[in-house]
Amino acid sequence: MNPAEPSHELVARVLEWKERRQAVILSHNYQRPEIQDIADFVGDSLDLSRKAAAADAPVIVFCGVHFMAETAAILAPEKIVLMPDPTAGCPMADMASVPAIRRLKEEHPGAPVVCYVNTSAEVKAECDVCCTSANAVSIIQGLDSDEVIFLPDKSLAAWCASQIDKRIILYEGYCPTHHRILAEDVLARKKEYPQAKVMVHPECTPDVIALADKVLGTNGMCRWVKEADTETIIVGTENGLIHRLKKENPRITYVAATHRSICPNMKKMTLEKLLWCLEDMQTRITVPPDVAARARKAIERMVA
Repeated sequence: MNPAEPSHELVARVLEWKERRQAVILSHNYQRPEIQDIADFVGDSLDLSRKAAAADAPVIVFCGVHFMAETAAILAPEKIVLMPDPTAGCPMADMASVPAIRRLKEEHPGAPVVCYVNTSAEVKAECDVCCTSANAVSIIQGLDSDEVIFLPDKSLAAWCASQIDKRIILYEGYCPTHHRILAEDVLARKKEYPQAKVMVHPECTPDVIALADKVLGTNGMCRWVKEADTETIIVGTENGLIHRLKKENPRITYVAATHRSICPNMKKMTLEKLLWCLEDMQTRITVPPDVAARARKAIERMVA
């Protein structure tokens, strides 16, 4: 492919190959604008995995990070799940290891293990139930235990602990991108935009969360802004979400809490890689059947 090829021609070629492969393109909310624009569906990780399972297409191209494509492969084992760049990982997901989880289970026998969807298939296979940022509180609340092991995100665990009366044994994982959002950043933006509302992701640190008007996952943010009584919103999450927010609700001015809140792994996907992925049918993401079967139980329990 000619590197100087105009983007509209590149888009046309991607769409041509998508049709040829009978593929569906899924984009996470944090992807580059051009990836979001060409995708069939844009959403959070679990939302997209459900789309993958329900899609009437033999090929799923997942523009996100590795654990998301794994989850799609678990929920849609009969389909070919591809990633344009399989090196797009998640540092927080990498912080959770199977030996560490087994040690926690030995130290706290009988405590159910809740894993954030931002985990590998191997880790999900060790857990009792999966959760998203949107339903973590209700999942933990619904467990018949006063003590719960939660991993890998200590910030999300702290947020959940502030909302419910249960002991949460947290794991020392975190999202580097969300931890780049500092309380001083939010305070500076509030000074610039004194009438603005602040919404932040629960992966942010507790001092940032304390400054927020709303604490929401990405899909929750997209829903909330539709009815928000404000002209300006300070956005405390990965800045890729702002593209979707502007498209769906242009009446509001969106201000990033900081320019540093960029996930380098999410930005690995490009239109060129997407084209090559469809042309070469690479790289396919698979999960060993025994791991998939155990991980599927944790995911399905969450959905139930």
